[in-house]
Amino acid sequence: MNIINLLNALPGAVAQGLIWGIMAIGVYITFRILDIADLTVDGTLCTGGAVCIMMMQSGQNVWVALTAALAAGMLAGMATGILHTFMGIPAILSGILTQLGLYSVNLKIMGKANQAINVDKFDLLVSLRYIKGVPFYKNTILLVAVIIFILIAVLYWFFGTQLGCSLRATGCNDKMARAQGINTDYNRVLGLILSNGLVALAGALLGQYQGFADVNMGRGAIVIGLAAVIIGEAVFGKVFRNFGLKLLAVAFGSIIYYFVLQIVIWLGIDTDLLKLLSAAVVAIFLAIPNWKSKYFSKPVRNGGRR
Repeated sequence: MNIINLLNALPGAVAQGLIWGIMAIGVYITFRILDIADLTVDGTLCTGGAVCIMMMQSGQNVWVALTAALAAGMLAGMATGILHTFMGIPAILSGILTQLGLYSVNLKIMGKANQAINVDKFDLLVSLRYIKGVPFYKNTILLVAVIIFILIAVLYWFFGTQLGCSLRATGCNDKMARAQGINTDYNRVLGLILSNGLVALAGALLGQYQGFADVNMGRGAIVIGLAAVIIGEAVFGKVFRNFGLKLLAVAFGSIIYYFVLQIVIWLGIDTDLLKLLSAAVVAIFLAIPNWKSKYFSKPVRNGGRR
């Protein structure tokens, strides 16, 4: 692949990175705000895509299909939250159990392992074919970017409310939040509902973009989400200190991730190793803060004076 082919592939990488950026924002809510590694997202992404595709095949318009996908993701997040809070199952295991159950649910929704949708027969909101040669108002990159800005604005407002602040307090210090009269179990369930709703919305857009929903389309989604979160923090963390800008950094991190994937493919590296490379990138970026504090921080001397 020459450099021209790489440049031609970059708009698609931006579009796909933005769609996965919505999923990464959902992961950010659980991973950074609630301090939970929620593995439900591997199943919820497919649920969103499956619901959206099947709703559109049944004659519903794209907005109804997206709303249904969002609601389905919220229900999946609620299931994980109930397993964790009401039944007392550890958060990571609750996510695994819900993800496992969603595999069967997704098969039942679609009726088979995958379902396709044709851009020529259905009025899709986003598509791989809507990147070049279309009016600007139909351009997938523009539409998904607008959706991300709207989501960030809504989340910025929500986490500034009393309920949003109590949710952040739950993730920051669970015991102190309970001491202040905050219902931490309710907040955990709410956070998981919000997170998985966004993941399912991303799955619905991804299903339209690629033209099909597959029962395995969410496999490894948590790794991509974590990669986007950590890359965004590493690259933009010192510049984007505002909460809303932190969410924007996560979306940028997802775009960078897909840029890297395109470069890897361009270099001719075996695509079977992409998941391994993704895991390695996440592991390295997770380790960087520990390495900084352990090996590169200056020792404190003279009673706290450096």
